[in-house]
Amino acid sequence: MITGNAKDSFERIFCKAAKARLPLDSGDTCEIAPLVEAGAGATKDTQVVVLTISSIVFRLLLILHFDENDSTRGYYLKEDDERPFQEAFLEICNLCCGAMNQELLHYFPDLGMSTPYVLSARCLDHLLELKPGLQSSYSITLNGSVRLAATICVCANASIDFVADTSAIEETSGELELF
Repeated sequence: MITGNAKDSFERIFCKAAKARLPLDSGDTCEIAPLVEAGAGATKDTQVVVLTISSIVFRLLLILHFDENDSTRGYYLKEDDERPFQEAFLEICNLCCGAMNQELLHYFPDLGMSTPYVLSARCLDHLLELKPGLQSSYSITLNGSVRLAATICVCANASIDFVADTSAIEETSGELELF
């Protein structure tokens, strides 16, 4: 069983991570709104990136939905970037999941995180077979034009109750400090 506090905490942790890691620049806007169902707005070309965070008491799937269209490709691939789109986008998705993992480590000390993999969005129809204690979906709009979606799905192996403090200022990473 996942309590209301825990559900709210998972959702706030996701929103914080998405706003910190999905935009490429700190000045870019990132609007997140709830969706009624996981596949809402998906086209036949919609794909999903699936990442997993696992602990002894739960398995969390972070599923980021995308269409590899001109606006998404143009946003995540700059002119001088020679990488394939999916390579660049998977890196961003991994950073988002990593930010969630870092937050969750405050409450669950033994977490493992998978590498990202890409599937057809048709797999979203089967999420209920996992019997999740929490499943919520969101539309994500970057700079008013890049459209993504996300689903978080948490399957509990035991009772989960925690209240995440997501008000802390984002810590920087990868920067050197000189004293």
